[in-house]
Amino acid sequence: MMPERTNVRLIPRREALWQLGGGLGGIALAHLLGTEGLLADDAVPRPRADLNGGLHHRARATRVVQLFMSGAASQCDTFDYKPLLIRKHGEPFDPGGTVELFQSKPGAVMKSPWAWRQHGECGKWVSELLPHLAGCVDEMAFLPAMVSKSNVHGPATFLQTCGFVRPGFPSVGAWVAYGLGSLNENLPTFVVLPDSRGFAPNGPANWGSAFLPASTQGTMIKATADNPIYDLHPPSDSFVTAAADRDGRALLAKLNREHAEDRPGDSRLEARIAAYELAARLQTSAPEVLDLRGESAATRALYGLDDPITADFGRNCLIARRLLERGVRFVQVWSGADNGFPRRNWDSHEDLARDHGEMGRSMDKPAAALIRDLKARGLLDETIVLWTTEFGRMPCSQGGAGRDHNPDAFTNWLAGGGIKGGVTHGASDEWSFRAVENITYGYDVHATILHLLGIDHERLTYRHDGIGRRLTDVHGRVIREILA
Repeated sequence: MMPERTNVRLIPRREALWQLGGGLGGIALAHLLGTEGLLADDAVPRPRADLNGGLHHRARATRVVQLFMSGAASQCDTFDYKPLLIRKHGEPFDPGGTVELFQSKPGAVMKSPWAWRQHGECGKWVSELLPHLAGCVDEMAFLPAMVSKSNVHGPATFLQTCGFVRPGFPSVGAWVAYGLGSLNENLPTFVVLPDSRGFAPNGPANWGSAFLPASTQGTMIKATADNPIYDLHPPSDSFVTAAADRDGRALLAKLNREHAEDRPGDSRLEARIAAYELAARLQTSAPEVLDLRGESAATRALYGLDDPITADFGRNCLIARRLLERGVRFVQVWSGADNGFPRRNWDSHEDLARDHGEMGRSMDKPAAALIRDLKARGLLDETIVLWTTEFGRMPCSQGGAGRDHNPDAFTNWLAGGGIKGGVTHGASDEWSFRAVENITYGYDVHATILHLLGIDHERLTYRHDGIGRRLTDVHGRVIREILA
């Protein structure tokens, strides 16, 4: 009679082969395959069938930084100069047709509180609200005929960040992470730097992964918080020693791998495992990225870290540059939080001069510094800088001193990798009320960004609910007129 055996563990086929023949060579091979996204249980499977084993065409850029002005920055107070508003100031606003507003009827025509001047070799008109960005216009391509499908902050923000007005779709950063993968295994592929005062409408859904692999979602860093990355380190009052923490994580990894073996094809646990592994590497790499003490006094002054007005957004822009130069693919930087009072964003219904005055000063110098710093370091040629907002504002007054929402005309601009500087594509009407020439949607901006990264937006797809989903839905045109 055979003796009874206890604590027998059946070894999966893959593990048995590994134990018999893997060794250090197998470990090295797994690392290389994982880096290329070719492991069978890769947490972030690459869309190789769509990309044909690589890029669709030669890439002009390798990384993106999106500066999002939450609350709707006014085009007719920043980059869309309209002399008619100055001439007709105070007169009834009657552009013809229906004017949809939150208030009952349009207020009087309202000129900008700021004067306008031409700048650069291109002669672009910019308001005196943004004197630092005005000095960068020869690097920038302007899109003053942007149109949104919604005049409500949440859906319109989704349209700019995820390509749909409804929730439940991946963000543009998640699509880039899915399509291209990481340039640095010690840092996330997609990083988000929210406004220090809080979240914009939709919150973390603006940088979520939705139905894409969970590991493609943005990693949020709150630069001014005591814990910039949630749960990166054990609590300060924890009794767990460093050695015990390491042993615990090793045991957890072992149990997770065994659990994953029984659930092939489920990306959620693999993404969580990859996240924990990345978190372990971040414990070393993240503090170095966020430590700005090594930056020169001149660089700190360039970003406005010495001024309370510009310090928060300036810090995030400087951290964005440090992340980009270390290989992060997509960085999203937010200017503006929720709709609290006093206003903490660009949603200037009550007093535009006050609210835009503060938001403009806080954003202008750091955003210009980011462009100049990237250029000085030789990074701008490979980095797309996108400045966007969810919609624009009306050329007439609201409540005497504010402006209402305007989805029919607003401005985006791009600079950097593959973008032709000093150009304007499209135009709004003489009021800055409706886009009338070369109308542009967020789909077109997304298609253009993917194109510059070497991806055909119609071929980067993910099967979900029986549909080959893509960032641009069934829309999108590469804006070739702004390409260098």
